Amino acid sequence: MLARPTRAPLPGTASWLARWLALAGVVIVIDQMTKQMVLDRFSIGERVAVVTDWFDITLAFNPGAAFSFLADAQGWQRWLFVAIGLCASALMGWLIGRHRGEPVFSAAMALIIGGAIGNVIDRLVHGQVVDFLLVHHAGWFFPAFNVADSSITLGAILLILDEFLRWRFSRATTH
Repeated sequence: MLARPTRAPLPGTASWLARWLALAGVVIVIDQMTKQMVLDRFSIGERVAVVTDWFDITLAFNPGAAFSFLADAQGWQRWLFVAIGLCASALMGWLIGRHRGEPVFSAAMALIIGGAIGNVIDRLVHGQVVDFLLVHHAGWFFPAFNVADSSITLGAILLILDEFLRWRFSRATTH
């Protein structure tokens, strides 16, 4: 049977939230710095191989959401995705405050917030998201993505892991 780990006293909500929002801030800074480096050095569609036949740096823009969802819309999607990103980030910030003492959950939320805000900044500044990481092999191409997208994906993986661990713990304590 798994024993529940003992924890130090929980920090206050404000300090807990500040800790995780700092992580989101780091994601935003890294995301925006890497995008600016690519914008300064690449023209649209230019590619430089990092790992031959597998991974390139390129410059691409995506006015839509994941996998170019709504990319062909008439521009209204920009504001829809800005609103969704800001509302979701606010909700996740609130959830971090409600889940003091749950570092995996809070880290997941912070990574998603950082990625969401990084892409919101792109939509506000450029009207679309700057993508530059391109994974491909033998004629197959995964859609270009960026640090913000990677952070959102890592946050989603951590949420799944957190739920699995929570389920496993509750199952172990009830048997």
